[in-house]
Amino acid sequence: MLLVPLAMAGAAAIKAAADRRADGVCRVGTRMRDADMLGDALRDTGADVRRTDETATVRWADGITASFSREADGLWSAHFSGTDEAGATQKVSEVDAAYGRRVQRAVLERLREQAPVAGLRLESETVEPDASVRMVFEIARERA
Repeated sequence: MLLVPLAMAGAAAIKAAADRRADGVCRVGTRMRDADMLGDALRDTGADVRRTDETATVRWADGITASFSREADGLWSAHFSGTDEAGATQKVSEVDAAYGRRVQRAVLERLREQAPVAGLRLESETVEPDASVRMVFEIARERA
C-alpha cells in the first residue's frame, strides 16, 4: 500500500479557478472539506486563523489575508487580498500541501488502529523521499 500526500497527487487537488475582481480580491476554490483539518493546515503554513464553523479569517506574516467560507457543496472557497492571482494560488498550494499531510497522517493512524481488527499485522512502514509512505501488512494467522 502506498499513500501519497494530496499535494503530490498534482495541482488538480487545488481546482484553482482563480479570478480577480475589480476591488483587488482574488477568489480561489479548493477541494478541502474538513474544517478542523483546514484550520490546522492553515496554521501549519504560519497563518493566524480565526474560525467559525462556516468561515475562517486568515492572516499571514507577509501581509496576505484571506477569508474562507464554505460553499453550498461543502467545499471551501477563499477570497484573498494583499496579493495577486499568482500569490493567491501559491498560498492555496501551500495550504493544500499542509492539508494533504494532515489527511495522510489521519489515514495512516486509522490504518494502524484498524489493521488488527481486520486480521492484519503491520510488518514495516517506510517514509519515502517524496513523503509517500509504504506500509507492508501481513495477514495474522490464528494459532491452533
